[in-house]
Amino acid sequence: MNEPINEHRKIALEAFDRLLTIMGELRVKCPWDREQTIESIRHLTIEETYELSDAILSGDLSEVRNELGDLALHLVFYAKIASEQQAFDISDVLNGICDKLIRRHPHVYGDIEANDASTVEQNWEQIKLKESGDIRKSALSGVPSSLPALLKAFRMQEKARGVGFDWSEKTEVWDKVEEEMQEFQEAEASGNLAEAQDEFGDLLFALINYARFAGINPEEALERTNRKFMRRFQHIEQRAYEQDKNVKDMTLEEMEIYWNEAKKNTASL
Repeated sequence: MNEPINEHRKIALEAFDRLLTIMGELRVKCPWDREQTIESIRHLTIEETYELSDAILSGDLSEVRNELGDLALHLVFYAKIASEQQAFDISDVLNGICDKLIRRHPHVYGDIEANDASTVEQNWEQIKLKESGDIRKSALSGVPSSLPALLKAFRMQEKARGVGFDWSEKTEVWDKVEEEMQEFQEAEASGNLAEAQDEFGDLLFALINYARFAGINPEEALERTNRKFMRRFQHIEQRAYEQDKNVKDMTLEEMEIYWNEAKKNTASL
């Protein structure tokens, strides 16, 4: 743990110290930075997180680097404001996460054995529950209520798995998907919209669970499909533009032709 500081780490520490210095100067000299509060920059942090997500999905590592820099600024910004209020400072933040990582990796810093990622995740959730000091605290309490529904379902399933509540076989999960599909179809056929909505939610939840068992992140899978749809639909719009037409004036058959054309040229779109 007390590895000597090599040249790369030295440069990193100098860069971080430079950021801390600049942040301190901005809080004194810049009217906008001086006025900000923890609450006022919250929405900006959310925006920066989504921008990082976009950069990751695009595969542009240069842009990932830029967006990580923006998030690093926000980390330092929050800590600077808190230090002015004598609540905590950046050292508290960094030491806090270091201590947490050591506690939650007993297979690295202790004598616990964990030879696969699944065991590591289960240990992490068990340790997290113990840290709360409240045996009544739900294993799902760490899932933010404001998460998008699809991602929230995925994280709740992961949390439940971490304490041993999970299916044994992937085939069992698919059986559940088929069961929920049948229940949804029956509810929809009955004409009861509220019941159909509930059953559709159950079906989505089961599909997300199956994706998890299959090693697929459903959020990433859906976003890839969103982007694919966007590329193909924009190809249709481009074809309409080339013919001096509005896409809404095209027939469905014309749209289908250009959609299939886009499918064949996905790599170039």
